[in-house]
Amino acid sequence: MPSPTLSPAARLRGIRPSWLSPKVLRTEVLGGLVVALALIPEAISFSIIAGVDPAIGLFASFTMAVTIALVGGRPAMISAATGAVALVIGPLNREHGLGYLIACVILAGVLQIAMGALGIAKLMRFLPRGVMVGFVNALALLVFMAQVPELRDVPWPVYPLTAGALALMVLLPRLTRTVPAPLVSIAILTAITLAAGIAVPTVGDKGELPSSLPAPGLPDVPFTLDTFTTIAPYALAMALVGLMESLMTAKLVDDITGTRSSKTRESVGQGIANIVTGFLGGMGGCAMIGQTMINVRVSGARTRLSTFLAGAFLMVLCIAFGPLVSDIPMAALVAVMIMVSVATFDWHSIAPSTLRRMPAGETAVMLVTVACVVATHNLAIGVIAGTLTAMAVFAKRVAHLTDVTAVTDPDGSTVVYSVKGQLFFASSNELVDRFDYAGDPDKVVIDLASAHIWDASTVAALDAVTATYEQRGKTVEITGLNQQSARMHATLSGELP
Repeated sequence: MPSPTLSPAARLRGIRPSWLSPKVLRTEVLGGLVVALALIPEAISFSIIAGVDPAIGLFASFTMAVTIALVGGRPAMISAATGAVALVIGPLNREHGLGYLIACVILAGVLQIAMGALGIAKLMRFLPRGVMVGFVNALALLVFMAQVPELRDVPWPVYPLTAGALALMVLLPRLTRTVPAPLVSIAILTAITLAAGIAVPTVGDKGELPSSLPAPGLPDVPFTLDTFTTIAPYALAMALVGLMESLMTAKLVDDITGTRSSKTRESVGQGIANIVTGFLGGMGGCAMIGQTMINVRVSGARTRLSTFLAGAFLMVLCIAFGPLVSDIPMAALVAVMIMVSVATFDWHSIAPSTLRRMPAGETAVMLVTVACVVATHNLAIGVIAGTLTAMAVFAKRVAHLTDVTAVTDPDGSTVVYSVKGQLFFASSNELVDRFDYAGDPDKVVIDLASAHIWDASTVAALDAVTATYEQRGKTVEITGLNQQSARMHATLSGELP
């Protein structure tokens, strides 16, 4: 039976991108608009941290979002100027000036491309779950803590306005999800404050918005080896911190959406975005957990269109609607970010039922990660500390799984030690004490058929056991080595001090 002929409209639906469907398009457009509104005060605040003009941070957010939408690996993730990057490059700007900061951003982008090409992103698979949960919870706390200064020493109307915006964002989704609740809250609070003439802090109080698009240009620095050595340490730190935050945010969005993304492409994309941003005079950046959660979790966006529009709307709002945007009360944006922090925090991870079932070591890894990030406001330090804690917990746990049993032949001439488990630096140190050097017969067999040698520490421990027996005139035979263990033992035995 011949297949029915499709109408032109049906054929068009079959070939057009999914984001062109009216429902998805509406979600992506409104999500991008909400993110753009939330980016403005954040970018201005991060500019202040870095010690640059607010326009520098806003330019960075525009160019990062637009570029990463085209070349990044994780659809719907938002990249812009961030506090983590501002903290790294701020000292360079204060000591050497804006030109060196711009050059640092460009070099950091080059380093990120190199790291992506070298497969640095693949190291993400070594991050334990406890570190990821701690990362998410710490970011949620940081997002909330960043709003606290906006609620201190402010006119009293700020508090009911914030409470009203929170109530709107909680109740409106129960009635309709056609329009994002954060956008409705921002619009209503702006209308109320303007109509009633309520004097509260606004976006305009954070700094002057740009009135034109950024112009391309080279950084105003001497192109010498001295300049390179000055910016290189800051560029490397920025590249590492930016990649770490971006890749962990990408993994979080992967988990939320149930989809996979290319971490290698994301690494390269972050580098390209920073290079473009640097040549356009921006302060650079990386993925933003707060704005990404607004886009993905609150607004429901899933495609690159929302990321592109977030950057495009940001410049349109600043240039074409600057006076109106300047009148948006900070209370509305504070409420949006509070909702983001609540939605981001993994409440299941601290539920009593979860804590009772979870091994103490796993909980410790999560708490160490959270504590270090919150204490230092540095995601890299928290992630490194959490990972090291997880490694220590794992090593301790595996080390105690090693078992040694001894069986003596009936004639008493030979004793066979059967070793089971994973032999590495933590477990092999205890291995030396598991033998009866004085009481054993003249022939000792160490059977490693159920064990595996992982490192030089184990080979050194076996050499120490053999040497101790030989000092007493006894012979030692090591048997049962698998191929990899035998190769390592043959290569290193007798060569270690």
